[in-house]
Amino acid sequence: MSGQRGRNGRQGRARGGGERGQGVIQATFPLGSIAGIRIGVNWSVIVIFALIAFGLAGQRFPATSPFLSPLTYAIAGVVTALAFIGSLLAHELAHSVVARRNGLAVEGITLWLFGGVSRLQGEVPDPAAEVRIAGVGPLTSLVLAGIFFAAGLLYAAAGRYVLAGVPSVIDTALVYLGVINVALFAFNAIPAAPLDGGRLLRAFIWWVTRDKVKATVWASLAGQVLGWILIAGGLLAFFVTGAWGGLWIAVVGWFLIGAARAEARQAVVSDQLRGVRVWQIMTPDPVTAPGSMLAGDFLEDYLFRSRHQTFPVTGDGGEVTGLVTFNRIKRVAREERARVRLGDVACPLSDVATAAPDEPVADLLPRLTSCADGRALVFDGGRLAGIVSPSDITRALERLGISRGGPGPRIPLGRE
Repeated sequence: MSGQRGRNGRQGRARGGGERGQGVIQATFPLGSIAGIRIGVNWSVIVIFALIAFGLAGQRFPATSPFLSPLTYAIAGVVTALAFIGSLLAHELAHSVVARRNGLAVEGITLWLFGGVSRLQGEVPDPAAEVRIAGVGPLTSLVLAGIFFAAGLLYAAAGRYVLAGVPSVIDTALVYLGVINVALFAFNAIPAAPLDGGRLLRAFIWWVTRDKVKATVWASLAGQVLGWILIAGGLLAFFVTGAWGGLWIAVVGWFLIGAARAEARQAVVSDQLRGVRVWQIMTPDPVTAPGSMLAGDFLEDYLFRSRHQTFPVTGDGGEVTGLVTFNRIKRVAREERARVRLGDVACPLSDVATAAPDEPVADLLPRLTSCADGRALVFDGGRLAGIVSPSDITRALERLGISRGGPGPRIPLGRE
């Protein structure tokens, strides 16, 4: 699948077939940056890389180009798998570059099991921008397919065959990459969220109805229908033919359903919270903890003198350097707690969502990260003014009546 991006405020976007992630895919290995965009790889990419490399080296290449050495097949498989990952990255970079040209900030790209996640900040200004950002990904895959097919034809025309009448490994690899990019284009173009085609469908409904939330919900419904079709078809293929690929199709369908539902839910919640400001829900003046404090001392004394379970961590000069939660500290082995300091286990400030007091809560939600356990720090003119936790957001939703299944009365939220 291929990338995913945010639309209602700052969001993440994930895609392997094109999908907007919820910002939960974390990079395991940084790969540097391209055009100022940080690139990372999640460990799950190893699964896809291995499946492609082993499949090509062990089956496809020996079938089309026999009598070559196992080392040749292995090298060709690795190179082709890398080219496939590069195709996914090009797809995602296209989204990010166009998004940046349309006023959105790009935090970075993470490649993972189902493709990629583009972490975008900002709000798509209009349906036309949505079309440009969503459409460029599949278009990039289609262009890449044409390049690979053309390269394969040129190579074949040059007559560079390992054996007369037998296609070479290079020719087979080029054709494979062309076909896989056509598949990426076709899958991403399906008009169902969270695929790129779903973004295009959403843009059309948004343009017709002038209601972005309604457009998101309808695109989400289309995504859920597609997901159930993939699950049913995949399971049927598995039980009838015994093809393990059917289970993979079912897994993709399950993923699409979850992502589509989450996207619609986030759009509705963000709309409900559009008029609520961060200062109205935050816990003011949070208790901080020095980063030099040992984890053991913190657990034995400091934690129990406070009713909180999340603490901004400060440096020697009193500046905030990160955020530590009880969950992060308790993961430290008991025998290590007498040596590990809070600053060593804290989520660095660069990975913690920050906000201004007057910022809409709806714009903050998509930026919350798993590193900080869904917490955000609020700064007012450089001064730490408060902290926002999942429980703060839950209470706000309850006051708005969202937890009762409907919009409910809009009860003013005061500074508490």
